[in-house]
Amino acid sequence: MKALSEIPSKDLKSITAKGKTMLFFTATWCGDCRFIKPSMPAIDAEYPDLNFVEVDRDQFMDLAQELGIMGIPSFVAFEDGQEVGRFVSADRKTRAEIENFINNLAFTN
Repeated sequence: MKALSEIPSKDLKSITAKGKTMLFFTATWCGDCRFIKPSMPAIDAEYPDLNFVEVDRDQFMDLAQELGIMGIPSFVAFEDGQEVGRFVSADRKTRAEIENFINNLAFTN
């Protein structure tokens, strides 16, 4: 999983333009984010056709506001530039809940 800070373009359209992308909004101070973060490498490995991008909500507040992300951890899925689903709330999320969300996304490919 790449961090948004490691990607040359921080523009939402260029990040999500091609393929399947999952934005994972998090913050260093967020206890629920720290709870799920150890599971993220396994989730990333389980879905090799999905490009996971970790977004520090505090560092990229403009993007979080653009997408209406208030609670974290949150996930927003895109396919070829179009949003196809979101798992957005301030609630703690388990690995099973995240995998269920991914498995029920309306990807066309």
